[in-house]
Amino acid sequence: MDGLTKTLPLLKELRILIVDDSAVVRSVLSKELLRSGVQVTQAENGQQALDIALRKEFDLIITDVEMPCMNGIELCRRLKSDPRTQQIPIVILSSLDSEEDIRKGFLAGASTYITKAQAKESLIETIETVLQKTTFQRGRLILVVDDSSTVRTLVEKGLKEVGFEVVKAENGRAALEILKNERPDLILSDIDMPEMNGEEFCKAVHSDPLLATIPFVVLSANNDRPIMRRMLQIGADSYLVKPFNIDQLVITVEKLLSDKLLLLYKEKERLETEQRLILASITSLCCALEARDAYTRGHSEAVASIATRIAAGMGMSREETDLVMLGGKLHDLGKIGVVDSVLLKPGKLSDEEFAIIKRHPVIGADILRPVPSLAKILPIVLYHHERIDGKGYPEGLKGDRIPLWARITAVGDTYHALTSDRPYRASMDREKALQIIESASGTQLCPDCVEIFLKMELWAGESGDTVSDRTGGPSDEEPIALPDAAAAPARK
Repeated sequence: MDGLTKTLPLLKELRILIVDDSAVVRSVLSKELLRSGVQVTQAENGQQALDIALRKEFDLIITDVEMPCMNGIELCRRLKSDPRTQQIPIVILSSLDSEEDIRKGFLAGASTYITKAQAKESLIETIETVLQKTTFQRGRLILVVDDSSTVRTLVEKGLKEVGFEVVKAENGRAALEILKNERPDLILSDIDMPEMNGEEFCKAVHSDPLLATIPFVVLSANNDRPIMRRMLQIGADSYLVKPFNIDQLVITVEKLLSDKLLLLYKEKERLETEQRLILASITSLCCALEARDAYTRGHSEAVASIATRIAAGMGMSREETDLVMLGGKLHDLGKIGVVDSVLLKPGKLSDEEFAIIKRHPVIGADILRPVPSLAKILPIVLYHHERIDGKGYPEGLKGDRIPLWARITAVGDTYHALTSDRPYRASMDREKALQIIESASGTQLCPDCVEIFLKMELWAGESGDTVSDRTGGPSDEEPIALPDAAAAPARK
């Protein structure tokens, strides 16, 4: 069973029932699935499996066909006829491989049929495919539009049996009212309906940019080819002629949604690839900046680390803290546009030189702005030198008008600046730096962010694991003009 050795994240913590009269088969399958993090339950025949499935919840059932007491085909039928178990996907794993055997398996309700000869190479991949399909279908909303209550009910029943959610409307006008509040994943619509027919409804859907991407399937008793052609031309994705087999309908729906999902995945991959390439280019710019000034090394990483911890301390999500970290790493990117005579000057900056250094947030934001995927971190780069009292730059924002992520980053930026060695002065000790950070609360720095940071440092100090120990040491950053500081203009 070599094909079982692949560990898949999709399988982790799932509950799978294995049904086979062979103790050896159950043991082999169980060991490999347990290795992937699956919770496994075993049954030696269909009757025992049915009893277990009615008592416990499962994400998937793998069953043999030939078994005593109750075979796998009958088990499938019984599971699919019971509302408590009908949505559980079933994989038939059998030594029987005739077309008739496979047909019986699918008719009984199996999600897929795989022979034991194939299992060595493809069982895990098959399980993954079934779970992906089931997960994808679960919770997907289908809008069914038909003036026949019988058709609406039959379609609803068939779709719900395979895991879809359904909302119904009796004509196009009623459907448009639903679309004001609901965003279905797919629309099924008749053509001949009162008040607003299917053709008018389809045109209305595709004239709305917010609705036009929803797959649209026509269900009609009219098999006239010109009508079919016209519906496809105005935006329908598929056309099914009544009476239709409910399985045919489900297959059509699944395919359209799968195709849509594939396009979304491809677009996501394209954007991720684009972002990786852009970030690689930006990283090269950062490396170029560090190569110009050795003192910059480590600063951005240190600021990112502190800011991320503050964000986590505020209860932000993993996605938010990741963005804060990225913004921290890139906050000084704009210094690439500052001339060496200013950036590397060891002494006090003139007013003109200070004006030049103050341009780096704008330069950094201009570099990142063409990248849509980095839009969320632009405020960090642009506003990390704004002050609560409105005396910061580049826009002089005040109080809560400064984006929170920028306020968080400012605390990390200021602390690391204070505790870093400079060509013209030694670094400040931790206790003195913390005192200055506290005194800057409410004037230069956000009080909420400072409070979280000081608590964080207090506990870190108790354990001996301070931010300074964790953030990579000194950098080139010079402290912003703090309330009690008589230093030269900042290099920030």
